[in-house]
Amino acid sequence: MGERPGQAVPDAVWARIGPVVMLHHAGDREEARHRLLGLWAEIGEHGDPLHRCTLAHYLADTQDDPEVELAWDLRALTAAEEVAGDRTAGYEGAPAVRALYPSLHLNLAADYARLGRPDAARTHLHRARGAAGTLADDTYGEGVRSAIRRLESRLGEGDEPTGPPRQGP
Repeated sequence: MGERPGQAVPDAVWARIGPVVMLHHAGDREEARHRLLGLWAEIGEHGDPLHRCTLAHYLADTQDDPEVELAWDLRALTAAEEVAGDRTAGYEGAPAVRALYPSLHLNLAADYARLGRPDAARTHLHRARGAAGTLADDTYGEGVRSAIRRLESRLGEGDEPTGPPRQGP
């Protein structure tokens, strides 16, 4: 069956990421990590930057070692910056990645806080707060903004009670 003009072509990578994320959210962190690593191996370090950003962002959430989690979150941010810097006409990834910046910086802030690096944590927390203006007034946006406020409180910068700071996409 052919595609009609103007019809979006389904993206096989996105179709495979979704069920793995649901697996992770259902509590099977190890299997989700294994499957996401398999996808990462397929697309590689030079694959589509939006795919790499998303995969690395989710892979970070499946890690047990905070240093490894930080490394994946840094990969996600690097890939996001590639998408944001891509001036190719018609590239659809830039708007999508702008909505991820608050969460990307929030996760980096949480990583650095867990690793006892409060200055780096505050730097990324300020970036998350600054980028939060791009978020819609929906469940996702409010979840990220709430996580920013919780981490601000944990780092002594806000007035809300503490709570888990991680917020995935």
